[in-house]
Amino acid sequence: MADPPTKPRCVFDCVVLLQAAVSRRGPAFALLTQVEVGRLELLISDSAIAELREVLVRPAVQRKFPVLTADVVEAFIARIMAIAATIQPVPALFRLPRDPDDEMYVNLALAGNARFLITRDRDLLDLAACATREAQYLQRLRPELRILDPVALLRELSAESQ
Repeated sequence: MADPPTKPRCVFDCVVLLQAAVSRRGPAFALLTQVEVGRLELLISDSAIAELREVLVRPAVQRKFPVLTADVVEAFIARIMAIAATIQPVPALFRLPRDPDDEMYVNLALAGNARFLITRDRDLLDLAACATREAQYLQRLRPELRILDPVALLRELSAESQ
């Protein structure tokens, strides 16, 4: 008897998680729901959680999104920790000189053998579309890794279910 297909592993960058935290109506929250129902497996690391917490409590972010009270932030982080698989350690295999802060998400995707890296960050999305040295290196490291925005992944999931 064949093993059932495994659910695709994915990494959501901090902005995607922020969007899921502030709105239940957007594509980021819809993807989080796909994780909760078992259609996707979300990968997280200690450093990604630390960045998420730091971003969610920034005064400028909280002014822009008043829904992010201390209780909401802690509940959201607890929710992510409960539904995501934590990957440790995350070796620094990939460098992105254009935006070193984004390296952690690529390295998490590599360490966790993710199929998808979900982002709205142009620096990361450009890795999927351009022929830079970094993009070519990433392609050699993990050719099956796809870098998509949340809407593109929702479209793909929808097409797979039809």
